[in-house]
Amino acid sequence: MLENDLEKDYQESLDYVVNLTTFGMNFGLGRIQELLKRLGNPERALRVIHVGGTNGKGSTTVMIARILQEAGYKVGAFTSPHLHDWRERMVINGQMIPKENVIEVIRRVRPYLEAMVAEGFEHPTEFEVSTALALLYFAEEKVDFALIEVGLGGAIDSTNVVAPLISVITNIGMDHMDYLGNDLISIAKVKAGIIKPHSTVVTASENPEVIQVFRDHANAAGVPLCLVGEDVRWESTEIGELEQEFSLTGLNTTYSKLRLPLIGLHQLRNAATAITVCELLQTKYEAHIPEEAIYAGLRQVKWPGRLELLSLSPKVLLDGAHNLEGARALAQALPLYKRDHLILCLGMLADKEREKVIDLLVPLADEIIITRPNSPRAGDWRALGSLAEHHGRPVTCIEDPKEAVLFALTRLKENEMLCVTGSIYMLADARQALMDELR
Repeated sequence: MLENDLEKDYQESLDYVVNLTTFGMNFGLGRIQELLKRLGNPERALRVIHVGGTNGKGSTTVMIARILQEAGYKVGAFTSPHLHDWRERMVINGQMIPKENVIEVIRRVRPYLEAMVAEGFEHPTEFEVSTALALLYFAEEKVDFALIEVGLGGAIDSTNVVAPLISVITNIGMDHMDYLGNDLISIAKVKAGIIKPHSTVVTASENPEVIQVFRDHANAAGVPLCLVGEDVRWESTEIGELEQEFSLTGLNTTYSKLRLPLIGLHQLRNAATAITVCELLQTKYEAHIPEEAIYAGLRQVKWPGRLELLSLSPKVLLDGAHNLEGARALAQALPLYKRDHLILCLGMLADKEREKVIDLLVPLADEIIITRPNSPRAGDWRALGSLAEHHGRPVTCIEDPKEAVLFALTRLKENEMLCVTGSIYMLADARQALMDELR
């Protein structure tokens, strides 16, 4: 296929999937189960690690994937949302799904969608179709393991059609309350929906009441529960601006001087979770994962937009702290970065706990720039500026994220730092503009 034809066909195929957002968020597994049945149930051919939780799902997923890849396995990873390219959602051994495969798999799935609607079924949503595409792609590529990140919740999420070897729930925080409930226990019960018979459960949650919810679900399913923080322990031994070092006493092995290029103490918890999953794969499912693969996998892991130091001079930090838990992790990490002055560029969706995030992050900064995420859920984005002004910091509102971060760069002096944070929808635009400018 000629390159121009490939690009045209790819864009048309991608537009078809993305335009399915018109069907909104419509929970329930009936539609995707029907679609997968028509596709021959590709999910049944996969050895799945299902990763849920409020924060840290993506980081934990890519750490497990990288370790397994270093151990010689072919590993598929389905994550969302993407940062710059839709194909980031479907990756095998670090390589995005080729455009030719996107065109082919959508071409094959589309008639089944049209037949479902003709027969009176509701049209599957964009995320349901994306999930089905990933499961089909991974099955046909015969991956050894498929890492499937939960989109939203657990029990009600379209990824919950899988029968996992291991169900991972990183933690529980207050997010997506409109859909999941207004307290941690209610949210935990929905997230616990990914716990299935014939599997093992791993959680890094620290809340005793939340852990009890998981314990009850695990007991009901007749499966063991592994607690990262009790059954597995770790200790930070060195932390810098570009990487950190830690030791860990795992289920099978004690590791010293593990190095991780993802910054923040929360990433050590995620790394401990990833190692625990890999140790369980060894003991319960006879996977061969040498110690060297764990060291090398963590040392080489990449996850853009998560406490990512894009430049040292000027110092520019990006972090997708899109909710209160994420903001807490960022606030904990900011003192690690030496600077005389901090400019904070922030853009959040209206359905997040914006006032609490402002109260947490704004006092740490000297100057604030408020911008608007590229999403219909941005709402009254300027209201963030009014909230920030209550802390007595100078505030500038610039609607376009690219213009906002480029303006911020002009304000930076020597030994000063820019931190860009908030919604992933804002971070993608800002990151691209910064990379182009700092190149």
